[in-house]
Amino acid sequence: MAMPEELHFVLVPLVAQGHIIPMVDVARLLAARGPRVSVVTTPVNAARNRATVDGARRAGLAVEFVELPFPCAQLGLPEGVEAIDQMAGLEPAMYLRFFQAIWKIADPLEEYLRALPRRPVCLVVDACNPWTAPVCERLGIPRLVMHCPSAYFQLAVHRLSAHGVYDRVRDDEMAPFEVPEFPVRAVGNKATFRGFFQYPGVEKEYREALDAEATADGLLFNTSRGIEGVFVDGYAVALGKRTWAVGPTCASSSMVNDADAKAGRGNRADVDAGHIVSWLDARPPASVLYVSFGSISQLTAKQLAELARGIEASGRPFVWAIKEAKGDAAVRALLDDEGFEARVKDRGLLVRGWAPQVTILSHPAVSGFLTHCGWNATLEAVSYGVPTLTWPTVADQFCSEQLLVDVLGVGVRSGVKIPAMYLPKEAEGVQVTSREVEKAVAEMMGDGPEGSARRLRANEIAAEARAAMEESGSSHSDLTDMIRYVTDLSKQRSRERDASSMARPSELGEKNQQDAVLPVQMTQVSI
Repeated sequence: MAMPEELHFVLVPLVAQGHIIPMVDVARLLAARGPRVSVVTTPVNAARNRATVDGARRAGLAVEFVELPFPCAQLGLPEGVEAIDQMAGLEPAMYLRFFQAIWKIADPLEEYLRALPRRPVCLVVDACNPWTAPVCERLGIPRLVMHCPSAYFQLAVHRLSAHGVYDRVRDDEMAPFEVPEFPVRAVGNKATFRGFFQYPGVEKEYREALDAEATADGLLFNTSRGIEGVFVDGYAVALGKRTWAVGPTCASSSMVNDADAKAGRGNRADVDAGHIVSWLDARPPASVLYVSFGSISQLTAKQLAELARGIEASGRPFVWAIKEAKGDAAVRALLDDEGFEARVKDRGLLVRGWAPQVTILSHPAVSGFLTHCGWNATLEAVSYGVPTLTWPTVADQFCSEQLLVDVLGVGVRSGVKIPAMYLPKEAEGVQVTSREVEKAVAEMMGDGPEGSARRLRANEIAAEARAAMEESGSSHSDLTDMIRYVTDLSKQRSRERDASSMARPSELGEKNQQDAVLPVQMTQVSI
């Protein structure tokens, strides 16, 4: 699709790995169509995701990071804490300060946009960044909202809010309910169907997020119509918005066929991808279990010990990305002092930190993924045909579990019922015993009729997901339509600005003069 060289998209993800990763993927997809794409984030987050942008630049794509300052000192946050996963272990009150810091990025963002020689054609902003709405309104720039959880989750939360279900169970987190007017039967409680800002202390942010979505020029989902079409369409009707499904971004040919892109997706791995591949090459096809809980989800030391014993008892070869080993003394004691790593050394590979997840999931030796059901992890499993053993830890992940198990038929439940924070203190975070882990692994990795049918279905969905990203595929077509839509809308907004300028020449002339001399206090990095 031919695009004018001057077309410029600006993307503004939330400062969280699960949100930055798909937004950078979208940047690559847009740049492959011709436009220049700038991803606005902070220095720490830019450094973490540099490898992906480096790869895009080497491929000739006009993708860049724009680094804006994050006001840690101003809000009393530790210097360098610029991503949500870095908040682990800090006081709960720090979380509110962190979101207040995010909101303060609005001024440097507007400064950057005003300093550009011409307005971008569009801002694609994270749904959790409603502070971008007034900036776009003042500058007359089209704004699309991108949701990083599933369309299943977004539609469920909308239905529950619209029908007053949250109000009816206001004081009972565990009261069961069925999601009304939903395409499939979905049962849960407030603890497992809670929206991102539906927590005490962020009521203002929640209202702003709803208002920003209501005034957006359109919505994006990182999904495909083959995976979630009924939920995407349901949400589009509910919001009355143009809505595009442009994923799974991890299933694009630029990712599937590029070993470096797979290895560099997200945080820099704490182990060499080549070492992982060599270890997997030595295992039989479809024999290895991969275990990871993403960048934010945490297990208690006692639950992690139960998980370790269950995996050991399963007898299956496995790769486990165990980030808790970097900072939790109890976990290190389990691995070292109690001898877990030594006992499983012949069939288990432990990664103490971040692993090259897509590299692992795309390897033919891997046949199962024990996952926290974050949406990126869910899509990566789906895109590479790997059945899942589901272990959700927070709200939207329970919706991903229902989608994987009940709708797509490619998952097995571990037995987790609610977020660990709602368990009684004496449970010490334990919901699944080692025996239950062993049983669930055997079910998911088994070769019986159910296991074979699950693997066949997973491979069929993976093929559909990749086809959606190819030319003439549904997600490819949706992205094409989105680019055309915002290009036309941008031209319309430009004409409106020109007409307004003619109507108020003295006022606008003064404003443009101010814009021309506005200093830009940020670092723009083109790699």
